[in-house]
Amino acid sequence: APVARIEAIRLFLAYASFMGFMVYQIDVKNAFLYGTIEEEVYVCQPLGFEDPDHPDKVYKVVKALYGLHQAPRAWYETLATYLLENGFQRGTIDQALFIKKQKRHILLVQIYVDDIIFIKKQKRHILVVQILCRSFEKLMKDKFQMSSMGELTFFLGLQDSPFDLVVYSDSDYASASLDIKSTTGRCQFHRCRLISWQCKKQKVVATSSTEAEYVATASCYAQ
Repeated sequence: APVARIEAIRLFLAYASFMGFMVYQIDVKNAFLYGTIEEEVYVCQPLGFEDPDHPDKVYKVVKALYGLHQAPRAWYETLATYLLENGFQRGTIDQALFIKKQKRHILLVQIYVDDIIFIKKQKRHILVVQILCRSFEKLMKDKFQMSSMGELTFFLGLQDSPFDLVVYSDSDYASASLDIKSTTGRCQFHRCRLISWQCKKQKVVATSSTEAEYVATASCYAQ
């Protein structure tokens, strides 16, 4: 099942902070139990729920129980279908991002398994933002049992500014004494906010310092 990468979460929050959006968080209770599996799965009769007339029989699983490999995918498909039916569009690259546009208003929803964070883009009234976000909470509660975590931040106001993602990468050359592989370092900023970083040995053996730099750059942009 698609799961938002930690870099996507950082970028989502950094973008909200920079643009001055209001961020909310809600949590789905027992999320996996809302999913329905397509495969045939059977379980033993649980302790305390045995059928005395048929002690040797097993139960056929209908809902996606926690611990099943199919459970995350089944829950995601249930949630995604519900959001798509209610006017949301799924992100092309990030399958855990859902967008709903209404005239000048845009609602962004980021899914991380059963945790949901969402922001509302608007140009004027804080009250409008709160009403629309509360409407989304109600939409979710109509289908799922939810725990509302409230606002993650307060409203800072909208600024007309470009979206800037700055990436830095660097590499040494053949620094590993055993396999002569180079080491890559990278960091990514949304404006002045660090959202992703890494330092690791490259998977290939570069034959020149130039090649090592290209490998580092490619790895950074692939992130």
